[in-house]
Amino acid sequence: MLLATDLDGTFLAGDTEERHQLYQLIARHPDIQLVFVTGRGLETVLPLLSDPSIPQPDYIICDVGATVCDGHTRQAVQPLQSQIEGRWPGEQAVAAAMERFPELERQATPQERRCSYFCRAGDVTEEVHRVAAELDCEVLFSANTYLDILPKGVNKGSTLKAFIDSQKIDTEQVLVAGDTINDLSLFSFGFKGVCVGNSEPALLEQTKGLARVLHAHRTGCGGILEALAHFGFLGPEGVAALGTPDYKPGKSDMVIVYHRLPYEETVVKGTVKRQRHQSPNGILPTLLSFFEKDAKGNAQHGAWIAWSVKDPKIKNFETHTTVDVDRYPNLIASRVALTKSDVDIFYKSFSKEAFWPLLHTFWERARFREDHWQVYLKVNQKFAEAAAAEAAENAIIWIHDYNLWMVPAFLREMRPDVRIAFFHHTYFPSADIFNVVPWRRAIVGSLLQCDYVGFHIPRQVENFVDVVRGVMPIRVLERQSCAPRFLTYGCAMGLDEVTSVIESNGRRVHIGANPVGVNIERINEILRSDKTQAQMAELRTQLKGLRLILSVERLDYTKGILEKMQAYERLLAENPELHRKITLISICVPAAREMTIYRSLQTQIEQVVGRINGRFAQVGWQPVQFFFRSFPFEEVVAYYAMADVMWITPLRDGLNLVAKEFAAAQGITSGRGVLVLSEFAGAAAELKGALLTNPHDHNDLVSSIYLGITMGRAESEDRLRTMYDIVRYNDIRHWSREFLEAVEQASTKPSSAAQPNEAA
Repeated sequence: MLLATDLDGTFLAGDTEERHQLYQLIARHPDIQLVFVTGRGLETVLPLLSDPSIPQPDYIICDVGATVCDGHTRQAVQPLQSQIEGRWPGEQAVAAAMERFPELERQATPQERRCSYFCRAGDVTEEVHRVAAELDCEVLFSANTYLDILPKGVNKGSTLKAFIDSQKIDTEQVLVAGDTINDLSLFSFGFKGVCVGNSEPALLEQTKGLARVLHAHRTGCGGILEALAHFGFLGPEGVAALGTPDYKPGKSDMVIVYHRLPYEETVVKGTVKRQRHQSPNGILPTLLSFFEKDAKGNAQHGAWIAWSVKDPKIKNFETHTTVDVDRYPNLIASRVALTKSDVDIFYKSFSKEAFWPLLHTFWERARFREDHWQVYLKVNQKFAEAAAAEAAENAIIWIHDYNLWMVPAFLREMRPDVRIAFFHHTYFPSADIFNVVPWRRAIVGSLLQCDYVGFHIPRQVENFVDVVRGVMPIRVLERQSCAPRFLTYGCAMGLDEVTSVIESNGRRVHIGANPVGVNIERINEILRSDKTQAQMAELRTQLKGLRLILSVERLDYTKGILEKMQAYERLLAENPELHRKITLISICVPAAREMTIYRSLQTQIEQVVGRINGRFAQVGWQPVQFFFRSFPFEEVVAYYAMADVMWITPLRDGLNLVAKEFAAAQGITSGRGVLVLSEFAGAAAELKGALLTNPHDHNDLVSSIYLGITMGRAESEDRLRTMYDIVRYNDIRHWSREFLEAVEQASTKPSSAAQPNEAA
């Protein structure tokens, strides 16, 4: 069959559950052809095609019938479009002729082969009709508001009829649907039709004598469902399926969707061995804490979705495992089986070579491949299927980071009942950068299926809003002041106000800034240990008479390591009085062995380090101590506590937890270390007290590190105290509580609103 439907008030309206039922019915019946027939211009229809919850139309008839195109390619349907174009005298001619009627207000909306105006009924005079006729055009007036000057003989119904004839479609298998007098022409060619509930009285009056037109009771999609049953479309099986849910709820009230498993896996002689992460980041234990037993021995039912390589040497792949029966009795790990090839493409190649550079504004380094995107989609769908299977009714599903951007799109279709939350751990760039992504519309459409989307800082929130605005029309419903928690005009990442609620396609999405915190308890425990105390004492002896500048980062072109080393070389060249008084310890964690894109950068850094030491080293003094290996976190914490200056200079960074870990270690030990921090790190907007620097400005890099080295005791203590208070209060547990509270708040407010009336 063919469903030709108006949009606003019809296909985009009605009860949320009935909309989902109709959309699912269309998805389950590939033999249904869907045609959007709307008064919107094509430009304002395109955003709907980015919404994964809305079925993709096979064809689009828009501009009140003046435009007809393929719904997939967006190419004009010929020769129909050329025939309509041939009847149109041209926008300039029509607009000029209508200027004699000042009471007509031209609509500021995208439109082709028509001129649209706002006016009152009394303004549509015989003179207006006469002038239109002289142009060989017709006048269409609807809803007592909208006036269209159209090519003669062109309207929604005439274009649909011509399309159906050209495609040789059986007219008995056509259902048309509308709700305003603007849709009357759809019912003028004898098709089976439905005026959905709450249709415009004028439309109901004009169609009440038509035996093949149903006046439905239910609004929007509910009315279309009524018509499908009333006219017997799709047969008994199709109609019977309308009320059948297409999912079965699981048992987990909280589902974490994360790329890492909550334990480490190793394969020993064909057997998978599991153990706790030896050096887990602060997020893992915090997320796991949601599933811990309380004082009464009760624990939340939960699932942790993550990928695991399906090794062909292992016969039986376990899809579900326990995590820690004693600590988390009701938590299971759902392992998404991926081949090594899937992992290499999805994570190591595509995510890191396409999305990672783009997210950090190095768009010229991004490499986009359609075949890799298809693997990415396949993996995301597997994650969504696993989450949908585990989630209880109305559960919270918390998805993490850009590797899983498309999970919400698949998930919302499978489980419309769940509350979807997404946290973006990396930087999110501005629209002019992000719009380079070939699949940006699909990604934005997916993220807008969430109830809540969180970023680290307000600047990243606003970047996201701007990207959305370029894909589809939105309304900003709520905004908040960024002060006093975040810097406003004090750094490159500062902002005075931030958007907190947007609405698009009738759906409300809450967004916010939730910077990740550090695990203060863990750092405190490490610093109090005998082993760490002994290491600190040893460092104190080794560094006697030297001020320690510390740098800790992973090997990556986004981290500004090369720029920092070049600035350090200039610092020593211009300030010989610092020789033998300072040393730079640089801990650079290697990238994964497969990440060959970093090899050239590693060589460049090592060359600069060698040149500095060769140029300035003296007997008993080495200006740079460069460690190209990972250190256990316990050792790094000891270095944090002993550093006089922490030098962090990413060219772009979503947050930078190292900065917060340093502030925590210094605060716990009553230190007075200075944090010299790139103002392009997200943490710069939150860590008042840091000495900010611009890593893109070589002079500023040199002057800021010099200021950090020579800063007086009183100022360094004041700055450290300010930072420590922020880090201690906004720790990792505060982050998780704040985030989930925001999700709960988003869930209690309406998630959708009534659709606007269509402008004819």
